[in-house]
Amino acid sequence: MSGSSHLGNANMSAASTGTSTSAAAGFTSSERSAQISESANEGYNSLDVDSFLKLLINELQNQDPLDPVDNAQMVQQIGQIREIGATDQLTNTLSDLSNSQQLVTASGLIGRTVSGLADDQSNTTGVVDKITVETNDDNQARSVKVHVGQKTMEIENIRQIQTE
Repeated sequence: MSGSSHLGNANMSAASTGTSTSAAAGFTSSERSAQISESANEGYNSLDVDSFLKLLINELQNQDPLDPVDNAQMVQQIGQIREIGATDQLTNTLSDLSNSQQLVTASGLIGRTVSGLADDQSNTTGVVDKITVETNDDNQARSVKVHVGQKTMEIENIRQIQTE
């Protein structure tokens, strides 16, 4: 079924670009579902919800009207959509929680003596006088930095926290 896998990948790429393929019309709905399931193990890991919906709509538009997708297959695919959406939401929630935890941790360091690697790659020891949050414009990643005098360091680069 390696030839079918190739067509399944073609259907997936066509769906993600918004174009339709006429090759899909020659297959029964069960063959297309098998192609999608086979490529799901490889391609769905990098597929977002919008691309998955485009793929599903493409499959529905190109199905054989005399042999449509059965309800069990449709329910399975809707379940996959929900699973992808829930995974995306969980990832975002965990990322937000991690960012909040870093901010809480850093705020607890104000007034304490820390040692670590500063942004200029120098070893720095001193009292934390403030914290800042910087956002990378490229990927919207946030980094929490502590300020020790004129030096700054990311919270991940703190090696030691001293108690008074």
